[in-house]
Amino acid sequence: MDKRLKVCGMKVPSNIELVADLQPDYMGFIFYKGSKRYVADLSAHFVKSLPSNIKRTGVFVNEELRTVVERVLEYGLHAVQLHGAEPASYCAELKALLAIEVIKAFGIDEQFDFSSLEAYSDSVDYFLFDTQTPDHGGSGRTFNWELLKKYVLDKPYFLSGGIDLESIDEINRIKDARFYAVDINSKFELEPGLKDIDKLIDFKNMLSY
Repeated sequence: MDKRLKVCGMKVPSNIELVADLQPDYMGFIFYKGSKRYVADLSAHFVKSLPSNIKRTGVFVNEELRTVVERVLEYGLHAVQLHGAEPASYCAELKALLAIEVIKAFGIDEQFDFSSLEAYSDSVDYFLFDTQTPDHGGSGRTFNWELLKKYVLDKPYFLSGGIDLESIDEINRIKDARFYAVDINSKFELEPGLKDIDKLIDFKNMLSY
């Protein structure tokens, strides 16, 4: 399976336009107020005007279902990434209400129980594996990717957590048909929410598609 690229944590319009010019497959907007990359007053009209081939992805943390639905419709989102403790029933209800992709994120560490993913298998489109952190992602730290050998389901996944330019060789060596997309964020920033375009260009050019 070819790897897709997701650039997450976007909030500055001029910077968003430059990232959009690079044509990532997904662009992430964080609707969690506890994040340094919270979209705040980012115009919904502006987000909806982005190229339609870039999947606009809303990131939510333990948000009320009604609010998620409202933001999906308001911002014209193509995908929702759930980064909290949302149960499988929540994911299933979201998919029943909206024709969008549902990505369920999990923080991975040595104690993570991969069998817990089975309950979500029929209610999400993708998993996202990030570094375990109390801040729901954005830690800039990488988890031990060897732990993915414990993942036995067929569901494709995004790989996230502290990925930078130095990660590219190891990423390209991962030969797993379920490895669907690379999710990058904090290691490609000049400041929270403002991406370094030159670094993104280098990463995209080196990523094996």
